Amino acid sequence: MAMALSMMRVLPAKAAGVKTDRRSSVVCNARRVEFGQAVAAVTAATALAVGSAHALTYDQLQSMSYLQTLKAGSYKLEGFCMEPMAFQVRDESQFKGGKPAFVDTRLLTRLTYSLDAMSGTLKVGADGTAEMAEEDGMDYAATTVQLPGGERVPFLFTIKQFAGKGPLGAIAGDFDVPSYRGSTFMDPKGRGGSTGYESAIGLQTKQDDDAILKENDKKFAVLKGSAVFSVAKVDSETGEVAGVFESMQPGDTDMGAKTPKDVRVRGLWYARLQ
Repeated sequence: MAMALSMMRVLPAKAAGVKTDRRSSVVCNARRVEFGQAVAAVTAATALAVGSAHALTYDQLQSMSYLQTLKAGSYKLEGFCMEPMAFQVRDESQFKGGKPAFVDTRLLTRLTYSLDAMSGTLKVGADGTAEMAEEDGMDYAATTVQLPGGERVPFLFTIKQFAGKGPLGAIAGDFDVPSYRGSTFMDPKGRGGSTGYESAIGLQTKQDDDAILKENDKKFAVLKGSAVFSVAKVDSETGEVAGVFESMQPGDTDMGAKTPKDVRVRGLWYARLQ
């Protein structure tokens, strides 16, 4: 999974609406970012308001390597946030004999699908390799998208307990994906994990059938997802870092009743280093 950001504009402070004596800010908000072309079909950019008298020019920033702007050492990630810009779901082909493929979806969830106020760690080695981990914060969001055919796919967008390593341009790792629904959820027939009926009323004689058993036996399962984070820009004076990400995770299983669909999420991420 190749991810790279081809360009990033450094905007003057007045254009960003920030006083020159304030620290630069990178905002995890779709309304405040401008897009550039990315290699893995990820289009992203971020606004940097440079407020120091000794700030680097755009050309100087572009010519610097990651290690020139981000020194080797251990950092604490604060204000870590992720904003998705595109959702795709692996769906069956509409053509006979066709293979499943990722298709674009329509986002049904309003403004509650981003992750924010997260914290973690980032370790950078002298050779440019990095280790990144997410520890706490608002690291999950219930989200629903709709396929072109009208089918709705709910899933828990998350990066919970992410642990990855690799070069700063591709920090790859796995994370936990909790169940979309909790154990106290009850389906329309009153069946639940820790509450409700054990089987649907009127189907006791067939409750051992495989198809019925999956509906009756509610399970709270924690599945696995994977993600790649790419560092696009670092502000060494304020400790801000920003880039793009791509994650792959399973959708809702209806507590074990159905096979989850694969969901691919691409977007922007931002954090402050301490």
